[in-house]
Amino acid sequence: MTPAEILDGLFPAGHAVTRDGDLLSGRGTLRGGGGVHVVGAVGHAPIGIDEAIRLSAAILGIVQGGDDAPILFLADTASQRMSRRDELLGLNEYLAHLAKSLQLAQAHGHRTVGLLYGGSAAGAFIATGLACGTLVALPGARPEVMDLPSMARVTKLPIEVLEAKAKATPVFAPGVDNLVRIGGIAAVWDPAEDLAGRLEALLAGPEAGDERAAAGAARGGRPKAAVIADEIVAAARA
Repeated sequence: MTPAEILDGLFPAGHAVTRDGDLLSGRGTLRGGGGVHVVGAVGHAPIGIDEAIRLSAAILGIVQGGDDAPILFLADTASQRMSRRDELLGLNEYLAHLAKSLQLAQAHGHRTVGLLYGGSAAGAFIATGLACGTLVALPGARPEVMDLPSMARVTKLPIEVLEAKAKATPVFAPGVDNLVRIGGIAAVWDPAEDLAGRLEALLAGPEAGDERAAAGAARGGRPKAAVIADEIVAAARA
């Protein structure tokens, strides 16, 4: 699906979302009349310092606007832009600033929902979809924290070994199903269903905090993270 088709499905009451290069910004209207801020990184383009600071500025502008409307982050990106210019100018700090902007919006009462419909990888994935309070996906999305060839170069393990580990351990593996199993993706929305209804139901429900580790344990993809996190919190409070 294209961004325009997705937005039409999410906001049948209408939207005013514009595209500038590979970035989106604007606002959509729910069927019940409520508004949703929309930002996005689309076109499967990498996120460099220029894109990261523009996205951060859009999110901070929403926070400064004073309402508490939700923010929908539409995502189809490559990884971060690994150019010499971007790295020398501090790309890691720009991506961290983007992630913190989303966290700030959440702290100011904006529900943040990431919708992954294409690819996303590495730092770009962490600073966009995974930085939202809730991440959902459409079938065919291609998330990966690190692709297996890159992981092979970093770990010095043969690609065949990593492929075998990916089949047994979803933490190693790219793809929607594996991200669902470890709790990173809350749900996969079928575009043949009522996308507007799914979004409205999500926004109408209670915001229970970060449940990704608990979801990963319940789904069998990340059995220890929630237990260890709880033990650390208990030890810190003792």
